[in-house]
Amino acid sequence: MSLLLYQEKLVEHIDEWYEGLKDDRENFVLVITERAGDVAMIMIDKDKNVYVNEEARDQLSKVWAKNYTKNTKFLLPGIADHINEYVFSITGITVKKTPKRSKAIGMGKKFSN
Repeated sequence: MSLLLYQEKLVEHIDEWYEGLKDDRENFVLVITERAGDVAMIMIDKDKNVYVNEEARDQLSKVWAKNYTKNTKFLLPGIADHINEYVFSITGITVKKTPKRSKAIGMGKKFSN
């Protein structure tokens, strides 16, 4: 991934994308761009921590943990279309915690009359 491309195309928009993240009440915003085969990406969280390129990819894999491969395969076609049409692919990410499953009392036990 290209640090130069990040510096030339992404860094100047950090405040704008952060404001959008807050307005949309998302946990993260992921932005990807490409030029002549070079790729740069940035991930900004709700505390305005900025992750760049490999660090952004690593952070995304932690956020998506079990679904990283599935989610990236799902999003890649849209990301490519957005980059081709708009120069940037901007994706807001909201993390929803799933409740832990618990067994109901007596579940699996047989009762006799």
